[in-house]
Amino acid sequence: MSAGDGTDEEVFSLLDDPYARRILVETRADARSAEELSDACEASRSTVYRRVERLQDRDLVEAEQRLDPDGHHYEVYSARLQRVTVEVTPEGFEVELDREETDPADRFTDLYRELTDE
Repeated sequence: MSAGDGTDEEVFSLLDDPYARRILVETRADARSAEELSDACEASRSTVYRRVERLQDRDLVEAEQRLDPDGHHYEVYSARLQRVTVEVTPEGFEVELDREETDPADRFTDLYRELTDE
């Protein structure tokens, strides 16, 4: 695990949560809003927001601002987690998290395209 990920126990606990796992699955291919995640997870929005916050704390999900046709801002969430490897060692468990790399230039280009409707 890289620095800032939290302890192995915290990661295990988070990944043991069925809502957190469902959020990761639902946001793997396409970014989803809290409303969409609430429907997909059959959970309240407050439950979704709590899990998303925990996932963001571990850098497993990232948020992106979007504009709807009425000009209102809202956030969508995308999974960064690609793989979890658990190794049993003489000292206990070692967890390695592989994340999707994000390029700031690509994120800026995506935002620009969204704002200009290209």
